[in-house]
Amino acid sequence: MIRVLLVDDQPLIRSGFRALLDLEDDIDVVAEAADGAEGLALAREHVPDVALMDIQMPVVDGIEATRRIAADPALATVHVVILTNYGMDEYVLDALRAGAAGFLVKDIVPEDFLHAVRVAARGDALLAPSITRKLINRYVTQPLPTDTGTGTGRGLEELTGREREAVVLVARGLSNDEIADRMVISPLTAKTHVNRAMTKLHARDRAQLVILAYESGLVAPRTT
Repeated sequence: MIRVLLVDDQPLIRSGFRALLDLEDDIDVVAEAADGAEGLALAREHVPDVALMDIQMPVVDGIEATRRIAADPALATVHVVILTNYGMDEYVLDALRAGAAGFLVKDIVPEDFLHAVRVAARGDALLAPSITRKLINRYVTQPLPTDTGTGTGRGLEELTGREREAVVLVARGLSNDEIADRMVISPLTAKTHVNRAMTKLHARDRAQLVILAYESGLVAPRTT
């Protein structure tokens, strides 16, 4: 069962998402919060698999709440997914720096929303298509601070050839299943390559792994 925490100051948004999630047999909404402080407290109480987090909220905003969740070892298994109306702006960039595992725009269609929750719960890449290209291009010219722990060049040298290939495919937005198909290996082996690369590069999640791949030059942004 996938345990979900909803954090949004708009009751209509929360009720809409909850109505969708409650229809699914494998998803359970364990709690709702109207601000980041309440969301953080409920995350510590319930330790959900996924926290769907709005950005602009009273008391404590979604970015600060995400930062506190990411910094708490007891919440290491919580995947924070930012819900945004903005598509791509400084809020999204700050949220990634704070430790968000992914982003969704609120106008996402229901089928994609449900799929995204399941993807986030298993720790796969989660960047809305409308955000991915802009995110990558912004980070190529606006790198993360050095204290975010996303890895070093020396870490890249420690990767095996297959691990480097897996990192490149993660950076292109492929899921573990898609990586497995591309590399002609099993999904479990693909996941192992990705997890080992994350460990060697000190990347907390796949979102950081994507950024590291571009910052290091392992992957070059595609021109349009």
